[in-house]
Amino acid sequence: KLLLFLGIISLLGIFFVLYIHFRSIALTFQIMLNVPLALIGSIIAIYFTERELSVATLIAFITLCGIATRNGIMMISHYIHLMKEEGESFSEHMIIRGSLERLVPVLMTAFSAALALVPLLLSKGEPGKEILYPVAVVIIGGLFSSTLLDMIVTPAVFYRFGKRSVEKLIQFQNQQAQNLTKGEIL
Repeated sequence: KLLLFLGIISLLGIFFVLYIHFRSIALTFQIMLNVPLALIGSIIAIYFTERELSVATLIAFITLCGIATRNGIMMISHYIHLMKEEGESFSEHMIIRGSLERLVPVLMTAFSAALALVPLLLSKGEPGKEILYPVAVVIIGGLFSSTLLDMIVTPAVFYRFGKRSVEKLIQFQNQQAQNLTKGEIL
C-alpha cells in the first residue's frame, strides 16, 4: 500500500514539474502518455519471466515512469525548439523533422540504459541478485515498448492535440523574454 501511495505521489510530482515547465495540461498529458506505453512492455516482460509482482517490480515501475517521460520531454521540447528558435510552422513536416532529429538521442539513451541492465538480466538465480533481476526485467521491457511506441504515438498525438498549447507556450515565453529585456533596460 505504501509503494502504491508513493508511486501515485511520484506520478503527481512528475506531472506537476512538467506542468510548471510547459504551462499546459495538454502537453503534460502528452508527455505522461509514455507511462502507459512503458507499462505495456513491463507487464509483458513480467508475464514471460517472473509472473509475479514483488516490491522490486513495483519500485522498477516507479523508476520506469521517470525514464519513459524523459523520452516524451525530449521529443516535445524539440518540436517547441523548432517552432520557436528555428521558425518552423506547426506542420506535419516539422513533426517529421523533429522526430527524425530526436530519433538517435532517444534510441541512444534507451539503449544505454538497457545495456547497463543486461548483466542484471543475465544474473537470474545468482545469490544477492534476487531483487535486481526483476528490476532489470521491468525496466528493459518498459524501455523497449516505450521507445518503440514513443516514436509513433508522441508525434501523432502532438500533431493532433499540440498546436494550440504550443502556440500559447511560445507566446508566454516570448512575453517573459520581453519583460526581462524591459527590466534590464530600466
